[in-house]
Amino acid sequence: MIGRLNHVAIVVPDLASAAALYRDVLGADVSAPVPLPTHGVTTVFVTLPNSKIELLSPLGENSPVAAFLERHPAGGMHHLCYEVADILAARDTLKAAGARVLGSQEPTTGAHGKPVLFLHPKDFCGTLIELEQV
Repeated sequence: MIGRLNHVAIVVPDLASAAALYRDVLGADVSAPVPLPTHGVTTVFVTLPNSKIELLSPLGENSPVAAFLERHPAGGMHHLCYEVADILAARDTLKAAGARVLGSQEPTTGAHGKPVLFLHPKDFCGTLIELEQV
């Protein structure tokens, strides 16, 4: 069902510093920051030859990553994103297997402008999983 790893998301307390670290120290191709108010985050994507790193910082008071930063002030890995061909079929298969889909259980538009869903970390070895339809 899952395809390739699309990205690894890292929550950071200072998006500009994190982007500079990846760009200036690691020599990576780093995007401009993109605010995503519907998700409560600002994102920067680091493009790698085989995948991406998504740097996330809170946007607004109700950001879902604000609590993560309270628990991990230095930041840290937040989720893994896997590609799927059909997000609704993947959702239905996962739900039938007992996996919990977070939120309304309906896809929303993610940072790449494609449908995404999130799966409960307790069902996947303590890791938040994002599925993105490609």
